[in-house]
This record gives sequence, C-alpha cells and structure tokens, in this order.
Amino acid sequence: MSVNALGTATAGLQAMQAAIGIVSQNVANAGTAGYVRRTLTPVSQGAGNNGVAVGTVTRTFDEAALKQLRLESAGAAYTAVRADVIAQIDKLYGTPGSATALDGVLNTFTQALQTLAANTNSTAARTTAVQSAATLAGQIGSIADSVQELRSGVESRLGTETRDASNILASIADLNIKATSTSDDAVRAAILDQRDQQITQLSSYFDVKTVAQRDGTVSVLTTSGVTLVDRGLAATLSFDGRGTLNANSAYSSDPAKRGVGTITATTPGGAVIDLGEPGTLRSGTIAAEFELRDTILPQAQRQLDDLAAGLARALTDKQVAGTVTTGATGPQVDLDVSGIKAGNTITVPVQLAGGAVRNVILVASNSATRPVDPSQTVDSSALAQTFDISGGPASYGSALQAALTAIGARATPALDITASTVGGSTVRFASPGNWDVAGGRAGITVPSSASDVSSGFPYIPLFTDGTNALVTGSLDGGSQLTGLAQRLAVNPAVANNTASLVAASATSTSPDTVRPLFLYDALTGAKQTFSSASGIGGIDAPHSASVIGFAQDIVAAQGAASVNAQSLNEGQSVALATAQGRFSASAGVNIDEEMSRLIELQTAYTANARVLTAARDMLDTLLRI
Repeated sequence: MSVNALGTATAGLQAMQAAIGIVSQNVANAGTAGYVRRTLTPVSQGAGNNGVAVGTVTRTFDEAALKQLRLESAGAAYTAVRADVIAQIDKLYGTPGSATALDGVLNTFTQALQTLAANTNSTAARTTAVQSAATLAGQIGSIADSVQELRSGVESRLGTETRDASNILASIADLNIKATSTSDDAVRAAILDQRDQQITQLSSYFDVKTVAQRDGTVSVLTTSGVTLVDRGLAATLSFDGRGTLNANSAYSSDPAKRGVGTITATTPGGAVIDLGEPGTLRSGTIAAEFELRDTILPQAQRQLDDLAAGLARALTDKQVAGTVTTGATGPQVDLDVSGIKAGNTITVPVQLAGGAVRNVILVASNSATRPVDPSQTVDSSALAQTFDISGGPASYGSALQAALTAIGARATPALDITASTVGGSTVRFASPGNWDVAGGRAGITVPSSASDVSSGFPYIPLFTDGTNALVTGSLDGGSQLTGLAQRLAVNPAVANNTASLVAASATSTSPDTVRPLFLYDALTGAKQTFSSASGIGGIDAPHSASVIGFAQDIVAAQGAASVNAQSLNEGQSVALATAQGRFSASAGVNIDEEMSRLIELQTAYTANARVLTAARDMLDTLLRI
C-alpha cells in the first residue's frame, strides 16, 4: 500500500469529520431564528488531485428569495400599521346609524328641531334642541381631539423607531467589519447570519436594498437611493419630535414652518437628508407613519373641520347668485355682496372660448390682497386670492380688481377679467379679453355678530367658533377652518335665550315654526359645497351635499377606508408568508435531508477508516516477520 493512499485516507477522514460537524451544527440549529444552513465544500489537492482538503464552509440560500422577503417584510409592516390606525379612526365615528355614532347624534339634533317646530311653546323642546346641539358639537370636537391624539401617538412612535433603526444601521456596519476581519469560515458564517437578520429587521422600518461589495461587506440603501451603510460606516438617524400635535401642526420642507418632527439622516459621506420628505421612504412602518401623520389623519381632521363649518354656516350664510348679462365687451355678471365679511367668498367661473370652466375664488379679508392656498377653499384647483374689504362697499370694485390683477399671471393665458363697483354693494365682473365670465355667486354670513340672534332672521348663529366668534371662514391671522372642529360650540347667546329659536321674525319674540323649520331644512335638505380637500367624493372637485348627508358620507368613507386597508393588509400578509416559505425552503434546515447526508458522510468516513485499518494490519504483520 502506497504512502499516498495513507495520506489520502487521512485527509479524507479529516474532511468527513469536518463535514459531519457541519451537519451536526445544522441539525442543532434547525429551530434557531435567522440560522442559514451551512455546507462544506471539499477541494482536491496533491499531485494529480488525488488528495482532498477540508475546503470552505458556505451558507446556502436563495439570494432572490432573501430580496423578496425583505421587500414583502417592508410591505407587510406598512400595511399593518395603516390598517391598525385607520381602523381606530373608523371606530371614532361609531357604528353607522346608531344613536351614539356621529350621524346618529346629528339625526338626534335634527329630530329635536322637528319636535321644536311642532311644539314652539314648549320650553322643554327648546332646551332639548340646545342640548342636542351641544352634544353634537361635543361629539365632533371629541372625535377631532382623538384624531390629534392618534397623530401625537404616531409622532412618538416615529421617535422610538428612528432610534431603533439608527442602532440597527450601526450594528450592520459593525458586523461588516467583523466579517472581513476573521479568517474562520464558521465564525464568519455566524456573523453573516446576524447581519442578514439585522438588515431584514431594518426592512420592517423602511424599504431597503443591499449592494454586495468585493471585500465581503454590503452597502445598505433606501430604494430611493439614500446610502445608509457603506462598508464599515453607518448613517446616523435623528428625530426632532414635537410632542403633542394639533390641527395646525403640519410638515414643511422649510424647517422654520415645519410643525412636526422629521427624520434627519447624516450619511457616511457627510450629506444631511430629510427622510420625512414625501417620496423618500416608500414602505415599512416609518413610511406608513409619515403618511398617517401627514396625510391620512390631517384629512380626517379636515373632514371634521368642514363638517363643523358646514354645520355653523348652514344656519348663518345666504347664497347670492349673480345676474349674467351681455355687456359691450362680452359676458358680465352683477353681484350684490352687501354684508360680506372676512372669510366670505365670491366665486366667479371663467372660461376660454370653447374651453373648460375654471373657478376664480376671491376671499374677503381685512388686509391687503394675497394669494390663497387653494386647499383652504372648496375647490383645490381654483385660482384663489384675498381682497380687502376694510375700505367699505365703495372700495369693493377696486379691491377685487387688485386681486384679479394679482391672479392674472398665474393663469394661462393671463386672466383678464375686470371688476368694478356699479352702485352700493353691487360689483360687476366683465370680460374684455380672452377669458369670459361664466357666472358668479357669493356666500355671505347674515348675522352681524355672534350676539346678534334676531336681525338676521331666519338665519341664526347657533354654532360659533368658541363662545363669541361667527364662523365665516376668515383667513385673517390664519385659517379659521383649521381646528374648528375642536372649537365648535353652541352660542351662549342662544343657549341663554332659547326663545330665539322660535322667534316669529327679527322684531317679534312670539313663537312660530318658521325658524325651526328653516334650521331643519338648512341641515337636511339644502345643498352645500364642501371642500375637495376633504377627500369626500374625490380629490379633484368640490362635494355637494346637505350637512347631514356630508356627515353620513364621512362615516361611510371612513368605514370603506378601514375595510380597504384591512383587505390590503391581509393580502400583504399572504405575500409575506409566501416569501418566508420560499426563503425558508432555500435557507432552512431540513432534518431528513441532513440525516441522509450524515449517513453518506459516515459511509465515506468508514471507507477511509478501513484504508487506515488495513495499513495498520500490514505494518503489524511486517513487524512480526
């Protein structure tokens, strides 16, 4: 027997022993989370490749399956957080039609008005109507408070998850260094298992992708391209949380205007990036929380603010339509805006020859003309501007013209509608150029003040902003609409004089059915225009409905949103389970396969052992000769 055969058998025993050790390690870690199955790859050595060496230990898994697992993990985390919070929003409104739901409380109030109309002499009926109104205002305010509590909770959670994600990034960078500084394959495999686990955990916070480097490290980036880990260097994440949020707290790319926290990433290259900017993060819990805090919950607040404004203004505002005629230069409209107050609006539809109609919205103000964010009006696609009413009716024409001139450059072609005063409080919009006036209307708050509960008959300021301010939609000093739901209250002037609800006229206190029937119809029958920014009925056009119809639409919309979010989450959960199964099939330990492999290795080990046994026997025989 040659010496080569003995050397080969000895090397074979060593290789088989090492391979058996790997199989034993796989079996022992079959239930260990994050463990990836190892394999030993022997290599040939010696003259004519007639020998064998232990070779290298490698981790066996499907790279595509791991990539898909991280993608689905981010998606499932995103949909789970959305579904949970949207379900909580839906619960705030109650079960549709129940007495305690938002629409049910509004129905109770309108029924109280009906009862009052049938019992105008009843003090109890008047008191019940006022109490029902107070309960309704309180319900709207309570829901809005809860919406802001949800936003504050999301803000707090963002801070916690930002710290966790930053720690994970540092851990990944540290594991990168450890993986390149060890020559022990088994130790390195364990390090890579930990690193993959950390990256997968990171993917639950936001969407990430990895790029393998030649030195065995990985770079980690967001799918939008922000580098978070570069070999042994990690970005640091910080969150400047604002604590308790309110209806005015909003995201802005301008730090001076931003009222909520954002995540700032200082990358390994030294760049400072705002991860809270829309579109930077696209999936994971953090992306979902940004969407909830900055879009979904503010829209829920806007719906409640619109409902509060609609409830108040339905009982105080009259709608004035303009008279359209043909002037010397084209179509023109005359509009009486007597009594107009800061926040009341004039809407002038305009169009090009044969073109689509676009609204010009002019908002009354007590200060100089300025642009208005269209989202603060009922039509988010309108051209909007304030006009100064502080000079009185005689100045309305020139003030409107100044506003139209300011708007002009923002339209294509330039808006060339003109405005002028034609007598008293009547203003005229004319069409001397490319654009034609297609109509005109105004919403004007009739009562002169919150304490005026008689002269505006049958209008009455039953609901007020706080205890002493009319709800007119004023933009002076900020939008009155924002946060109105929390401030809506029953007017003390009405609560302390319930007889005003059934007054026969502006000058008579005799009980009559005119005012309670007017109030009932204003809430249940008369159509109002609600903002497209509320998302009810679509985001591109205003929504027309009665107040009670709008409340029902809100409840229905939130219920549908919850169902859709839950359905999306269930579908994503299935996708995640599929991805987990695919990755587990490629990386997990199959006990049956490992035991079969162990039998093969034991057989090979026995064969090599027999060679050595035969050599020993031969030597013993030679020594006895």
